Amino acid sequence: MNEAAWLTIAFVLMLLAMSWFALSLKSHWKQVTNGKPASHVLRGIGWLCVILSGLACLQADHASMAVLVWAMLSATAAFIVGQVLSYRPTLLKPLALFRA
Repeated sequence: MNEAAWLTIAFVLMLLAMSWFALSLKSHWKQVTNGKPASHVLRGIGWLCVILSGLACLQADHASMAVLVWAMLSATAAFIVGQVLSYRPTLLKPLALFRA
């Protein structure tokens, strides 16, 4: 696979991770759906996606550049998820699979 494909995979994984981190919080969960979130499960899946995103960045570039790209992806993904929660939180409803 080429560099662009690996970076796209890394970005999608980081978006998923930040979305699940946000949904693990009770206040954000209530914005999206009712009930209580399975916080530990959502955080665990989020961390798994963060690690996989880092590995995808390592496939795309050498280590020093991959860490920089990975950090920028995490900041960008967190910003995007924050905007989605502010304006259209129901877009995250398909990710709200795990309830307590």
